[in-house]
Amino acid sequence: MANVNELKERFCEIYKENITRPGSDRLLAYLLSENSDFFTAPASTRYHNSFEGGLCEHSIHVYECLKAYLENQRSKDEYGLDYPDESIAIVGLLHDICKVKLYRTSYRNAKNERGEWEKVPFYEYHDTLPYGHGEKSVYIISSYMRLTREEAMAIRWHMGFSGEENTNTIGRALGMYPLALAAHIADMEATFYIEENHR
Repeated sequence: MANVNELKERFCEIYKENITRPGSDRLLAYLLSENSDFFTAPASTRYHNSFEGGLCEHSIHVYECLKAYLENQRSKDEYGLDYPDESIAIVGLLHDICKVKLYRTSYRNAKNERGEWEKVPFYEYHDTLPYGHGEKSVYIISSYMRLTREEAMAIRWHMGFSGEENTNTIGRALGMYPLALAAHIADMEATFYIEENHR
């Protein structure tokens, strides 16, 4: 686990190198502003990457997993998957932008190693824009820059069958938009293989 400043630098480096469409600079400025906690937020309350900077680190992991999956010879030769670097960076880095300002620090009583009660911090879910998960990310990104249909579908459906939606709709979306399936695979790989060790 890298420190928050190193993660921020790495994220910004990947972003600026790959994402250049109109509005992308304003989106990055928002992520870097005091109106956003993207670089310090956890990725979850208590599951994967539930620590300061966890969301940024998870986003980088998903980007790296997605890039590796799409560069795999089988993905290229047998499945014909071919996406621009910009699309890969947008989907990987921004799929969970919906988690900005989603968690806040609170305190509860817990016993320490000496058996004494003390206040300890924990993250609690605090959604002020209840617009779903993937669709909320698409909504936020789209207010700054245009997404291609494939990018929007990949971000919208990156949760795959672990979401709460109708499974027929999910299956149809993953079948119609291969980048969505690739994003889901990358998200699961990052969560359960790379970040499992951080729990």
